[in-house]
Amino acid sequence: MKTSALDQFHYGWIICLTGSAVLFACLGLGRFSLGMLLPSMGVSLHLNYSQMGLISTGNFIGYMISVVLAGMIVGFLGARRTITTGLIIVAISMIGISRSTNFQGVLALYLATGIGTGLANVPLMGLVSHWFSKDTRGRAAGIMVSGNGIGIVFTGFFIPWVSLNSGGEGWRIGWLTIGVISAIISVISVLLLRNNPREKGLLPLGQKSNAPVFEHSKLQKKFKKNLRTMIHIGAIYFLFGATYVVYATFIITAMVNERHFGEDTAGRFWAVVGGLSIFSGPLFGWLSDKLGREIGMIIVFILFTISYALAAANLSNPFLYASIVIFGIVVWSIPTIMSAAVGDYLAPEQAVKAFGFITLFFGVGQIVGPALAGYTADISGNFNMAFWLCSILTTLAVFLAYFLGQPNDGQ
Repeated sequence: MKTSALDQFHYGWIICLTGSAVLFACLGLGRFSLGMLLPSMGVSLHLNYSQMGLISTGNFIGYMISVVLAGMIVGFLGARRTITTGLIIVAISMIGISRSTNFQGVLALYLATGIGTGLANVPLMGLVSHWFSKDTRGRAAGIMVSGNGIGIVFTGFFIPWVSLNSGGEGWRIGWLTIGVISAIISVISVLLLRNNPREKGLLPLGQKSNAPVFEHSKLQKKFKKNLRTMIHIGAIYFLFGATYVVYATFIITAMVNERHFGEDTAGRFWAVVGGLSIFSGPLFGWLSDKLGREIGMIIVFILFTISYALAAANLSNPFLYASIVIFGIVVWSIPTIMSAAVGDYLAPEQAVKAFGFITLFFGVGQIVGPALAGYTADISGNFNMAFWLCSILTTLAVFLAYFLGQPNDGQ
């Protein structure tokens, strides 16, 4: 094998940039466009808050299904083909939503979008451990997740523009457009992604010699040895999943319905979230490389707590703006740190399995969060209670992160 003379020309960076495009499609468009599209969809399809929450929950149920199956499918197809298959499912289902006429149809198709998202996202984040050494994993994962932020910027400007120029049914054009974009990116992914550096005759970026190859029995022993830590990390990931998704799904609806912002104005604020979040992953990924994963998590969850509390307190608009800015700065930091963390504790061969394992916790949080938030909003008439609960849960996450131990023998 040979190593690259210049790190910046290592094919790992191509993996990063392609991964960013994949996440732009499957998460930035497939998931985080929902918050922008829900207000007009709600009016057109006569949806209440509980139904809106269930649509989001359905997506996460689909995501959970694919997380359970991802390791097996990757073993059969390989990461590159699994990711591409997931993107194709995302594209077809979103195009289908553009033609839906009722709640049940949207729910079923958006569940399929969740399945595709999981099949694309989980193997993709597992590639970080294959292509990058410990000292560069956080930065690499951060570059990948910046695609989420670019997707939010795109939808923050595009969806209001479509709604303004297409009437009450503009949300249909929105879903159709992002579905077609996702189909195009699926082609790019199959052309550029590779399962591991060996396919390019390379070592992982930052690694100077071949890493030891573990036998299957030793890999199993290594996983069992770190199982308690994976559960600990999973619990933290659950709290992130249960809270950030409530904010991402309902902050625009709250701004439009409770604070009487226009959809175009709310869209510009959502674009601000996306613009800031482009730097979220690289910034906190780099920080976790330097200070450690647990310190990075503590800093992030303190900032999340402040953001949710400012949204919940029903203060004047400048405090709401501050909440949005803080959320944008930190939103993709936790997936970045989690992707790097599993590689710190386990061998690269276990990356997809380990990331899938902790993502089960994350997925349960995402299922519970929107449904509970929609229910409490129907009862109280606003989302203040939901945002307060998010603030409490992220405070708990700070304490859990504090007690996360250092890896003893990660790769």
